[in-house]
This record gives sequence, structure tokens and C-alpha cells, in this order.
Amino acid sequence: MTDERKASVKSVAETPWRQYPNHFGGALSKPLAAPDSVKSKHLDYRISMYQPMAYVERHSHKVQEQVYHVLEGEGLMEIGDETRLVRKHDVIYLPPGVPHSINNTGMSDLVFIVVTSPVSDEEPR
Repeated sequence: MTDERKASVKSVAETPWRQYPNHFGGALSKPLAAPDSVKSKHLDYRISMYQPMAYVERHSHKVQEQVYHVLEGEGLMEIGDETRLVRKHDVIYLPPGVPHSINNTGMSDLVFIVVTSPVSDEEPR
């Protein structure tokens, strides 16, 4: 069996914006390095742009870890029982099992990178 992964370089503009399930109001993401874009096996790397009032529903992951890196804008992020203001240059680490959501409560687009590993949230068998 051969490995289908190949090194690649592409412009962010080549990847279309998507609104994933449970994301609302213009909560858009581009899967830049993910299983469905570059056949990555261990990470999902996205840039997201949430328009004012856009949000993702509160949720948690069984086994996935996530890192958010805010590039522009500001909003509120629920992490467990706490709500935090997040803005440019903030980096948020989320271990598995922590309920979270992010909401653009600012006046301009909220732009951030999200890195998730592993790519699947299924418990290993």
C-alpha cells in the first residue's frame, strides 16, 4: 500500500471558504492542511474568519487537542465555565473534554488559525 501524501505549496486563495456544521452567521473556515485537502493523517490546520455575530456552537472533543491563534479582531470564548475575551496575538490551548465555543462580539472580522490533532475525534479501539 502506498502513501498518498505529497509535499505541497499552494496559495490560501486556492482553498474555498466553508461553513462547517454547527457554525453560524458567517463562521467560515478554509481547511488548508487537512485529510480532505492534503491527505494529512495527524493534523487539521485551518484559517477561520468569523463575521460580527458569527459563532460556533458550544461543544467538546473526546480525544482531539486544539490550538487557536487569533490573528485579527476580538470576541468571546467560552472555555469550560469561564468566558474570556480573546483578541489579536492570543493563543488558546484546549485539551480533550473541555467544552468551548467562540463568538465574534467585535466590530470587525475575527480571524484565527485552528490546529487540531488528531484529525478524527473517534476514541481508539
